[in-house]
Amino acid sequence: MKNADYETLVQACRDGDTDAWRVLGLRLMKGDRAPLRPQDGADLLANAAETGDPEALRHVAVLSAKGLHREQNWALALDCLQTAAENGSASARRQLALLTGEQKLAAQAFGTIPPTPDVWRRLRRAVDIEAWLNPPPKRIVLQSPRVRAVEGFLPRPLCDWIVARAKGRLRPARVYGREDGAAMLEEGRTNSEFAFELEDFDLVLAVAQARIAAAMSLPVAQFEPPNALHYKPGQAFSRHFDFLDPAAPALARDIAANGQRIATFLLYLNDDYEGGETQFPMVDLRHRGAAGDALYFANIDASGAPDRLTLHEGLPPTRGEKWLLSQFVRGPAG
Repeated sequence: MKNADYETLVQACRDGDTDAWRVLGLRLMKGDRAPLRPQDGADLLANAAETGDPEALRHVAVLSAKGLHREQNWALALDCLQTAAENGSASARRQLALLTGEQKLAAQAFGTIPPTPDVWRRLRRAVDIEAWLNPPPKRIVLQSPRVRAVEGFLPRPLCDWIVARAKGRLRPARVYGREDGAAMLEEGRTNSEFAFELEDFDLVLAVAQARIAAAMSLPVAQFEPPNALHYKPGQAFSRHFDFLDPAAPALARDIAANGQRIATFLLYLNDDYEGGETQFPMVDLRHRGAAGDALYFANIDASGAPDRLTLHEGLPPTRGEKWLLSQFVRGPAG
């Protein structure tokens, strides 16, 4: 089903094939080898989830958590993840264990002794969403440009989960071309990346995004897909801005359609490397967080204009590999 053409999937859906509901649902939500009909896609995923399909349940959990083409509902999201776990999804089981506050129960679920049948329900009930949506306090690093840090933003096991999800799926990192806005390779950027699109998303990432939104006081609806960034020793991202240059016609059109990139949030996913600081040369700032720490900054100034003091670079690790999660935030379109 995964590689079937659109017409074949449509017929399979009419024939009641739940795998086809899930595959076509995801395609319709993205317009990938299918028309862009996100609401129809979300409905197909919901239909597949109602049959108990674990993969569809995991996707509906994400849609419910993010409020995509359905009412935002964390309780329903966790219920879907619980049912997916009960129906055999290893990913759903691990996510519940990561999100729960009952670590002894989580350890029991994956121990040598077979867990009790109600373990996934008990893990789901032990997830405290309100606590996840209450991040640690921020620390002012700079007022101009506006740079903030949050120590202990995300527990290390969740950072390890994100790294594991991205490993083996990396590609050379790209930048926006000024002339046509297309993603392109650039000599000054030698690291690799993986973008978590809808089909790759899970509830752990949805919780991380919601926690980021709470820390920045900005809505998840304005977030781009997050990117896992990977740097081998010697790899770097030379000096650049994260805002889109309105003087470049293609980028100006992007700003009009999708909004300016008003902020950047960086989550440090590991710390077993040397070097690799994030440097702001215009203000003589070098920053490196421990695993789970975060740094975020506004790409625009108080007037809303691009802030050129945010010029920054990802310095190369001198030993070990560096992992980050990068989250861009857009402003209003138009």
